[in-house]
Amino acid sequence: MIFSNEQSERYARHIILKEVGEIGQKKLLESKVFIAGAGGLGSPAAMYLAAAGIGTIGIADADRVDLSNLQRQIIHTAKDIGKEKVLSAKERINAINGEVMVNTYHTFVDTDNIMDLISGYDFIIDATDNFTSKFLINDACVTAKKPFSHAGILRFQGQLMTYVPGKGPCYRCVFKNPPPEDMVSNAKQAGIIGAMGGVIGSMQAMEAIKYIVGAGELLTGFLLVYDALKMEFRKIKLPDKVEDCPVCGKKL
Repeated sequence: MIFSNEQSERYARHIILKEVGEIGQKKLLESKVFIAGAGGLGSPAAMYLAAAGIGTIGIADADRVDLSNLQRQIIHTAKDIGKEKVLSAKERINAINGEVMVNTYHTFVDTDNIMDLISGYDFIIDATDNFTSKFLINDACVTAKKPFSHAGILRFQGQLMTYVPGKGPCYRCVFKNPPPEDMVSNAKQAGIIGAMGGVIGSMQAMEAIKYIVGAGELLTGFLLVYDALKMEFRKIKLPDKVEDCPVCGKKL
């Protein structure tokens, strides 16, 4: 692959990094990343992946943009209210980088479509906002041997972990099963500071980029927890893969 003059200029700050270089940038341009959710986490993740030159971005979301989204979902603007989030996201991604192929899926991620949705992608980003979807994405990615980044945000706190097949525990190893629906508040009930999505969603994009170019250490085997009020990060060592995990355990 030979870079065009425009690509050489656009990605110049990547190419001069020894951890990326021309080879790493070519990997980014040839890669495919799927994002489940075009909301608070998916917005910054998609925008930074587009800027980085990810060749193909798939994005799934069944919702339309409403006014309350704009406090944190920065991929959308006031003129997008009422529009499908995936179409709004596609427009912004291509406004950033017209070379990115964007596949849109105006649908909920569910048991019927998850395997088809993730099948053609190299890395998955879980940017959903409910436990049912998070466990579903984990189970599908483990089964399909797909690396993925999990994240969750609420109020002034966020968390992040990365799963790579054969390296470290999966999401279900750590959290077992979804909690009862009435046991945990969601963002609509408890609130969320808008910039939290930017902090954690950008980190999800970073994990995807590092995985693709093969640079640095991923959050495999660790849970990164961020408390914005204390401006404190904690990197928690997770237990090794749970042998009786119903998804990735050896007893299967």
